Amino acid sequence: MAAMSDEHARDDQGGSIDGGSIDGGDIQGLADGAALGDVNLAQFERAQRVIPGGVNSPVRAFRSVGGTPRFMVSARGPYITDAQGREYVDLVASWGPAILGHAHPAVVAAVQEAAAKGLSFGASTPAETELAEAVLGRVPFIEKLRMVSTGTEATMTAIRLARGFTGRPLLIKFAGHYHGHSDGLLAEAGSGLATLSLPGSAGVTEATAAQTLVLPYNDLDAVRAAFEANGPDIAAVITEAAAANMGVVPPDPGFNAALADLAHEFGALLILDEVLTGFRVSEAGFWGLDRGYTPDLVTFGKVIGGGMPLAALGGRAELMDFLAPTGPVYQAGTLSGNPVAVAAGLATLAHADEAVYDRLDVVAETVSSAVSDALAAEGVAHRVQHAGNLFSFVFGDFPAAPRTYAEVQTQEALRYRAFFHAMLDAGVSLPPSVFEAWFVTAAHDDAAVGRILDALPGAARAAAAATAPAV
Repeated sequence: MAAMSDEHARDDQGGSIDGGSIDGGDIQGLADGAALGDVNLAQFERAQRVIPGGVNSPVRAFRSVGGTPRFMVSARGPYITDAQGREYVDLVASWGPAILGHAHPAVVAAVQEAAAKGLSFGASTPAETELAEAVLGRVPFIEKLRMVSTGTEATMTAIRLARGFTGRPLLIKFAGHYHGHSDGLLAEAGSGLATLSLPGSAGVTEATAAQTLVLPYNDLDAVRAAFEANGPDIAAVITEAAAANMGVVPPDPGFNAALADLAHEFGALLILDEVLTGFRVSEAGFWGLDRGYTPDLVTFGKVIGGGMPLAALGGRAELMDFLAPTGPVYQAGTLSGNPVAVAAGLATLAHADEAVYDRLDVVAETVSSAVSDALAAEGVAHRVQHAGNLFSFVFGDFPAAPRTYAEVQTQEALRYRAFFHAMLDAGVSLPPSVFEAWFVTAAHDDAAVGRILDALPGAARAAAAATAPAV
């Protein structure tokens, strides 16, 4: 089995995965909950009785940073409010889709109008075609688009399509890249798996895992060697357009273009995963910042649905027509192209104009620079990593910017835990894992940014003072 050694997953560094018991991280949560009047703690304890681990996605459990997860009840603009009634400046943005800010009036109105006409029809709607046309207008190499419900489903379908089209079994992926939780991709994945420190995922068979070749990121020599050894059997290379599930680690200049060249040289396809970066870092996603090559397939999620469950895969017509009903590769979904989700996506893309992307870039640069300055002022060794307006921090004395999963795993994650809780206490909600990207929105105005900047000195001091817990 292609094992995932020393995964960071989104809830890393020592949380048990028993799905309900209170462990060391949750003991700290008891103290936090008491300080908050127990509302969030009470919600977490109630959830743990009926939901595995008390959460429906592992990162939400706070196992990476410790403490009690906050249960959110409302959000608007750049702010989010928890069950205790406390408001935070939000730098998670629902992991990306709230590009315009939470509850943007135009998006909410579009959803309300669509919902009033019916939540789901189990039939095609005109709006699906309209959304596909909007995507094709932003990404010119896409000729046809298939809508699904989640990013996992989009990448799973893209891989099945690549195997069906080429007639080959093997897939190349990169260590630390996360492409959803389908069986063949849970091999040295970032994101949710990495935080749980799992060596692999139970339930994934050796035969399934053996069909995935896991290579170090940003290493073209390793890719060529894999093709030279297994070329006739490799269907595709899948890569995040810019890695953002092991923290942000951008591709080396020309790396994605070289992947396309290598794949095509050996008769394979390139699948570009833009679930996180698509329509967020530019009008045309990360590819829009890194042109000069043409992927065969691209996957989208997050922004394309405006915060609703919607994702898609697209590519040239010859390839996409291999999907049923025109081709032999089967994919179906009752909620694919759900009219309410499509309405949210259409409204979001319609309002994500040049001014929005300009604002995202300005806020991302302002916040990331301020965080870096505050950490430097306290002597906290770190590096800030960027991929367009996505950014994150690696803690430690790195002589050069980390380029691989192995490098980012060596960082001093304990400093982020202290930094995270100091910011949370000051009313700023950060991603609850050092191995995640930070997300700003176009609604982060000067007042919201000011609250972030005011919280930084104390958080930087907390990071500087952080020490490993006694064993």
